[in-house]
Amino acid sequence: MTLTVSDPAELGFSPERLARIPAHLKAKYLDPGLLPHAAVLIGRGDEIAHLSVQGEARPGEALKQDAIFRIASMTKPITSVAFMQLVEEGKIALSDPVTKIIPEWNKLGVFVAGGGNTPFVSRPCTQPMRMIDLLRHTAGFTYSFQERTPIDAAYRKARLEAFSGPDLEELIALLAYIPLQFDPGSSWNYSIATDILGAVIQRIEGTPLDEVIAARITRPLGMDDTHFQIPDSKIARVPDCQVFDPVAKMKLWDPGATTAWAKKPQQLSGGGGMASTLSDYHRFCRMLLNEGELDGARILSRKTLDLMTANHLPGGGDLTQHSTALFSEAENAGAGFGLGFATTIDSAATMIPGSIGDFYWGGMFSTAFFVDPHEEIIMLFMTQLMPSSTYPVRREIKTMLYAALAD
Repeated sequence: MTLTVSDPAELGFSPERLARIPAHLKAKYLDPGLLPHAAVLIGRGDEIAHLSVQGEARPGEALKQDAIFRIASMTKPITSVAFMQLVEEGKIALSDPVTKIIPEWNKLGVFVAGGGNTPFVSRPCTQPMRMIDLLRHTAGFTYSFQERTPIDAAYRKARLEAFSGPDLEELIALLAYIPLQFDPGSSWNYSIATDILGAVIQRIEGTPLDEVIAARITRPLGMDDTHFQIPDSKIARVPDCQVFDPVAKMKLWDPGATTAWAKKPQQLSGGGGMASTLSDYHRFCRMLLNEGELDGARILSRKTLDLMTANHLPGGGDLTQHSTALFSEAENAGAGFGLGFATTIDSAATMIPGSIGDFYWGGMFSTAFFVDPHEEIIMLFMTQLMPSSTYPVRREIKTMLYAALAD
């Protein structure tokens, strides 16, 4: 789908200040070879105020606006929306125990000791894991790449990697023997919780997760280029994906021409398995900004979205108070967490411009988005460099975007 850019001045932006963003990305990241390419879309309401696409998708081939990017954890909001549709239909409730759908976890406990070559010792949970804990990452799970605790190590030993790991039913079976890191609801840890949410959706619907998301979200929204498995006819549009290297700056990790996203995934990862485009994810964000509806397709109710974008951390605190994660896609200071998104609860604490109530997330290949309902702004940033913590580019783009806001 071709993207049309409106007059930024009519949308309340300074054109000259918006032009600083691609110039900054080119001078600081593209010309020195720190990023392979960079695409930025800034929208206000349903219109686009800025679109810049720079760099190479593959050697000698310019990046185009219809490129299909690996969005990794930007899959999480899509999966979370699909789950909340089931809540709206009365099929499940946020307060329901996870064991209502996954009874295999009836004896799942909390880590006390052990790990490595020593059997785990665990204790019973002080409170049950609820569906809301999966949405807000307070379930007690982790990610293998955190490399911080014996539970992280157990995930690596069991090869519980997202996307390339076991299928969702096997994932459930394996997790029955690995204790939780903490009591559900007591702390926040970036984790495979959204992958488990995808497994819950599959069991409730009796249909594979990719088919549920296609039927409920991507097809109704016209997100025709958003896939768990990229069709062969679209592989030419997939950029190379790089990984940071301290000497070479970046090295090829997943070539676009032979991308792993062209293969049928072993795991339908609701936490990180999808690929999408600027145009498609813009439509998803427009639906969120438009209170759950886009072009006649009602995805969620306004009040459900209000619930999703509220801060659900215990006691209303921010991630600096509750996070035990070594890494996440959130700027912790001033950030709360809702049902699938981080949300700004204290703009001053973030030390960058923004609005209380804006919500956002990113992916490990340095992609990012945010939606600011107060200013009716959408921002999308796409590139393909792992890990996303390599450079402060997201923070810089957000700062420069608000610096360009004239009305």
